[in-house]
Amino acid sequence: MTRRPASLERRKARAAWWFLAPAIVLLAVFFVIPVGAGLLLSLTDFDVYAIGDPRTARFTGLANYRHLLQDPTFWQAARNTLTFVLVGGPLSVATSLAAALLLNAKAVRLRGLFRTIYFAPVVTTLVSVAIVWRYLYHPKYGLLNWLLGAVGLGPIDWLGDPHWAMPAIVLLAVWKNFGYNMLIFVAGLQVIPQELYEAASLDGAGPVKRFRHVTLPGLAPTFLFISVTTMIGFFQVFAEPYVMTQGGPLGATRTLVLYMYEEGFRWWRMGVSSAVAVLLLLVTLAGTLVQMRLARRSGA
Repeated sequence: MTRRPASLERRKARAAWWFLAPAIVLLAVFFVIPVGAGLLLSLTDFDVYAIGDPRTARFTGLANYRHLLQDPTFWQAARNTLTFVLVGGPLSVATSLAAALLLNAKAVRLRGLFRTIYFAPVVTTLVSVAIVWRYLYHPKYGLLNWLLGAVGLGPIDWLGDPHWAMPAIVLLAVWKNFGYNMLIFVAGLQVIPQELYEAASLDGAGPVKRFRHVTLPGLAPTFLFISVTTMIGFFQVFAEPYVMTQGGPLGATRTLVLYMYEEGFRWWRMGVSSAVAVLLLLVTLAGTLVQMRLARRSGA
């Protein structure tokens, strides 16, 4: 009697592995193997000559990592990326939440239309967006400087001034990407039971207290997902500075991924580029673990 259940469990386990096999193969081919290859390349001096003949690549150990830690350009790119994450990430989340609250309000009509309008920048190609925003940022004919001139302020060279280039890129990235998080927030808001808001209103809670004690706790799992994915996306920012400024002026908008691209595909130092990728992976993983631990402590 005990053999038949055991054999049945084995058949179920075997069937489960067959169903999981395609996903496991895809993860191995597109994640495990590339990550392992990148880690191995980061320990070599793989360059343009090694592409023609991989046997010329030499094992250098941690030399690439020591080179990065002594490279001022790497540290500048790291500071720029951290600024992008710490400023653009919270700003993007706050903008997405504000838009979601407005769309979820009972008094708002044509919600589907507004959702489409707000989500349109997400699906619009970055090149076309960059062309429009370059005109907006134009130091002489741009709309932003025209508005500043209307209130008596002088023009700003948004993309040519090292002090203003990063805020300009952050503003573009927030506008380009906030619609995706907005839809997720809208879905999270619709899951919160309306009975909680009614009970809070009966207890005398105003809009601020209802938002603080009902909406925010109800959105805790959504906040965790959005904060992690937004942080990962902003750590990997590349297209915006590459298209808009090429990392300038004076490296003010060069990010770690743009620096990695330059090392690997402009100077053909694949080993150094792989080392940057490994460090970026570790930093992103550390940031994700910190956010998940904070979420557990807050009860999310």
